[in-house]
Amino acid sequence: MDATPDRIPTPASPPPDVVRCVAMELVVTDLAASRHFYVDVLGLVVTEEDETCVYLRTYEEFVHHNLVLRQGPVAAAAAFSFRVRSPQDVDRAVAFYEELGCRVARRADGFTRGVRDAVRVQDPLGFPYEFFHEVEHVERLAWRYDLHPPGVLARLDHFNQVTPDVPRAVRHLEDLGFRVTEDIQDAAGTTYAAWMRRKPTVHDTAMTGGDGPRLHHVAFATYEKHNVLAICDRLGALRMSDRIERGPGRHGVSNAFYLYLRDPDGHRVEIYTQDYWTGDPDNPVVTWDVHDNQRRDWWGNPVVPSWYTEASLVLDLDGVPQPVVARTDSSEMAVTIGADGFSYTRPGDAPEALPSWKQGEYKLGHQL
Repeated sequence: MDATPDRIPTPASPPPDVVRCVAMELVVTDLAASRHFYVDVLGLVVTEEDETCVYLRTYEEFVHHNLVLRQGPVAAAAAFSFRVRSPQDVDRAVAFYEELGCRVARRADGFTRGVRDAVRVQDPLGFPYEFFHEVEHVERLAWRYDLHPPGVLARLDHFNQVTPDVPRAVRHLEDLGFRVTEDIQDAAGTTYAAWMRRKPTVHDTAMTGGDGPRLHHVAFATYEKHNVLAICDRLGALRMSDRIERGPGRHGVSNAFYLYLRDPDGHRVEIYTQDYWTGDPDNPVVTWDVHDNQRRDWWGNPVVPSWYTEASLVLDLDGVPQPVVARTDSSEMAVTIGADGFSYTRPGDAPEALPSWKQGEYKLGHQL
């Protein structure tokens, strides 16, 4: 094993072959309100439901669910679920995490409906991961255009995780077989965030710096920008525009068009479209300067404070919220101005070099 003080050991056991992120289980405090938001407003499809759980899927999905809403006392993320390539990869997940000394639970009949032989682990970063291969197939609704809402959600695209030690998290996910597609670094090479993938898109999950472990957001992909705008129009028509936290806009990182929403419990949901192919073996990593104003919003729009500070708790395997560890690295904060996260430290970006109306925005950010 490779063991250094700041590194999670690398197991000798091979990691499971992860195909993609496939599902998220969220605990919600008002199941009816959450069902209304995800089904009646966002248009996700109900696969099945009972008094305590709703199983939802997107329109291109053929496995049983992409999102589980489970009634509970505390809003939190209960499982980040990954599909693995074969039944043997579930065995590999057990061996990999047991070698790390992590808590591991396995159920032949699965932890949720529609899934068989699943393993859940509390990984070294404190996140509840699930790995499974055997699933119940359901009707793929990609061709059912008569059912598609204007803001159709095609598939679950990624998770975003908040952790106090991003370099440590990145190395662990690399041991698990993930590859970095984009990251944010400073001149010294310190990594502040990394986007990591198994499927050939920009990411299946991202590791971003902050107090954690917490879930920053779960993202659903749609087809075009107009689908994102249709969701905004629908929220406005329903007098639910207060659910919009940030956007619409375009990210620098990932090049994707985005919209961030908050569900009735405050869980953050991203609607996401138009990132790019990363499947070639020599796909180059895109590294962003931590001082670059456009890394989070290509148009330079300010980012609301809640996007940096608020995130969902995660549960351990007993359903108990994991303690949140404060981030101690202050380097990122040293280059942040105000609440919008933009630093204006690139050449020519000092406040006095900005247009007069931008200087006013800068001063306002400084007051925040």
